[in-house]
Amino acid sequence: MSSVPVAPRPAAAEPGSPDRRFALLLEPPPARTGWRVVPARVAAMCAVELQKLRHDRAEIYTRAVQPALWLLIFGQTFSRIHAIPTGGVPYLDFLAPGIIAQSAMFIAIFYGIMIIWERDSGVLTKLMVTPTPRTALVAGKAFAAGVKAVIQAAVVIVIAVALGVGMTWNPLRLLGVVVVVVLASAFFSCLSMSIAGIVLTRDRLMGIGQAITMPLFFASNALYPVALMPGWLQAISRANPLSYQVDALRGLLIGTPAHLGLDFAVLVLAAFVGIVAAGSLLGRLAR
Repeated sequence: MSSVPVAPRPAAAEPGSPDRRFALLLEPPPARTGWRVVPARVAAMCAVELQKLRHDRAEIYTRAVQPALWLLIFGQTFSRIHAIPTGGVPYLDFLAPGIIAQSAMFIAIFYGIMIIWERDSGVLTKLMVTPTPRTALVAGKAFAAGVKAVIQAAVVIVIAVALGVGMTWNPLRLLGVVVVVVLASAFFSCLSMSIAGIVLTRDRLMGIGQAITMPLFFASNALYPVALMPGWLQAISRANPLSYQVDALRGLLIGTPAHLGLDFAVLVLAAFVGIVAAGSLLGRLAR
């Protein structure tokens, strides 16, 4: 009786070399270091912020009160008296993008308080000993602030539409709105974290934050055109990133003439400078 042919056995591995199928069980994968961890860190920070919002949805509603009051009281009143020339655009339509920018800034400008709290609770020290670059940690927190600001902006847009503001629903324009809000929020949150790295305490940071938010808001084109400002205030407005955010939001949402290329360039540069500045001061905060 002929025997059934037997398949050849695989060649034996060299002595001392483990089978590659089990290599991950015997040796841990090399740790990602440097800039390779940046996308993962940014995504992780954004996920943490979304988890916080899921467990505390009241924050979304309470933060929507102030923008709603601006639109309901200030916007409705000045729409009736026609005191501010807006080039044929209804004043409530003109105001809505400025209130969206204001609400996003108010969320981001106090973000440094959170990083001081993390320092006091020991969380920041643990993050600093990881191989993640400091700028990656700051960028993660900055764009996490952008996630919260986008949610807030969506709430304000719903309120504005309910009040009769005519806005576009073009998906590409709405995507541009998301990018603008995220970039501006990243800058203002980094500004807050940079101030935190200088003053080191929550009380001082809250005082400075309250002192600069309204000047930033009133020294922008959120409430009135730049042409109505005195010359010295126009110069400040042109150096204010909030003005470029409002200009971009108006162009994207209600279709007014805007310098979108310049607006995006300024916001990208501002976010980059803010991340670098806050990253350089992070070590001082963690001491």
